[in-house]
Amino acid sequence: MSPSIENQENRCAVEVHEDVAILRLLSDDGTNRLTRARVAALVVAIENLAHERPAKLIITGNSVFFSAGADLQEIAELYGTEAFCFAHMGQRLMNAVANFPAPTLAAVHGYCMGGGLDLALACTHRIAGPHAIFGHRGAALGLITGWGGTQRSPRLVGMARALQMFLAAEKLHAAEALRCGLIDAIVDDPLAIALSYDRYNTLQ
Repeated sequence: MSPSIENQENRCAVEVHEDVAILRLLSDDGTNRLTRARVAALVVAIENLAHERPAKLIITGNSVFFSAGADLQEIAELYGTEAFCFAHMGQRLMNAVANFPAPTLAAVHGYCMGGGLDLALACTHRIAGPHAIFGHRGAALGLITGWGGTQRSPRLVGMARALQMFLAAEKLHAAEALRCGLIDAIVDDPLAIALSYDRYNTLQ
């Protein structure tokens, strides 16, 4: 795979370095909210990369936000068929990550919330910066994710801890996320560690 950068109209960017693909979430306000347009762009990018078969796929954001999650204002305007289609599109994105034909790593700085956490949970590994914050705040607004987080999180942290996270809309800082098994490592530069990750070595 040759080095390249491809932008999806400022929604995400794919950078290919030798046999490693980096998928970077982008947004004008820096929050990387998972709008319908951004989710659609991510699905296209990941499904295209699956055909390229890189040695690994790294998903990352910026220094403040991995992703703030779905756009709640946009969700509030969805009804019936549109709401169902958005839920299905989110599931398609998470399944594309979970079924990717190579290890997938979420390199997380800052906030990783809601649908952003679902995206990180769909990855093989999660590597966080020391100031990363994880959470699913939907319960505080009367919402619950339909993108797989309720199924994937108990496999990592156990049912009781997962219920506490979702039903209490709890936020976990990096140290607590590591203690309960939500993430694999805390490092100063998650992207650099993800780039050097070898599937035959652990992250510890």
